[in-house]
Amino acid sequence: MKAIAAVQGANGITLSLADMPYPHAAENDVIVRVHAAGFTPGELDWPGTWADRSGRGRTPSIPGHEVSGVVVELGYGTTGLTVGQRVFGITDWTRNGTLAQYVAVEARNLAPLSADVDHVVAAALPVSGLTAWQALFVHGRIAAGQSVLIHGAAGGVGSVAVQLAHQAGAYVIGTGRAGQRDQVLSLGADDFVDLSADTLEDIGKVDVVFDVIGGQILDRSAQLVRAGGVLVTIAEPPRVIPEGARAIFFVVEADRAQLALLENKLRQGRIRQNIGSVLPLEDASSAFGPDRRTPGKTIVRVVAT
Repeated sequence: MKAIAAVQGANGITLSLADMPYPHAAENDVIVRVHAAGFTPGELDWPGTWADRSGRGRTPSIPGHEVSGVVVELGYGTTGLTVGQRVFGITDWTRNGTLAQYVAVEARNLAPLSADVDHVVAAALPVSGLTAWQALFVHGRIAAGQSVLIHGAAGGVGSVAVQLAHQAGAYVIGTGRAGQRDQVLSLGADDFVDLSADTLEDIGKVDVVFDVIGGQILDRSAQLVRAGGVLVTIAEPPRVIPEGARAIFFVVEADRAQLALLENKLRQGRIRQNIGSVLPLEDASSAFGPDRRTPGKTIVRVVAT
């Protein structure tokens, strides 16, 4: 099969379209014919990209961990999905990924995808959607009437978090750059803070802070959490713990039930996504270039529709 192969060498990491082995369907796996795939540009720096769960090196490695496609094969013992079914979800961090014509995925990491949802749209949702959902509802435990501060509110994760928090009845404050104000407010934020011009501390106390930035923004945000609240971050473990409150760093996990809830919101038009470039598989290597700066999320279309 054709795939984007990442190789570590003396001169750094190279990516190219290459012939790679067709994946093996282990127990409880499915093989998905990839129609569209998403990725995180920084994943080439993740340890799991270059080693399996046992710590054994693996190169070349296929990047990408978001997939939308069709099941073509079931591994031994696999239940809950069928051959020919449309699915979307997240692949394992320590296995070959989705920038390929086929990928092996644990069945539990996938959810059914309705016929009226485009694969490109679906491939943009798993990581950002699950991260936002788990930050707000699993770790943040937000409820109607609470106040929620969401950093990076115009980004892939932050924009979904704004919409979900607004729909949950929270008072939402989004942060970002001045030019993002209208976008963030249109997603359902009640207020906006320009991190380059406004004073973060003027926000006052909130029930939940969701941080995707880290560094000094994360440190300063700790003092904004009221007693009994929670500071949630995906950037790095918090160095400053809010007084009388919780502080949580987490890495997103696949969850079929949560994916199904997000897919339902997507079909109802209650989640808007900012998809930027859509590239064919043969051009996917260019999306990892250090100088590439494009608005919205880049999706790789593997099967033309």
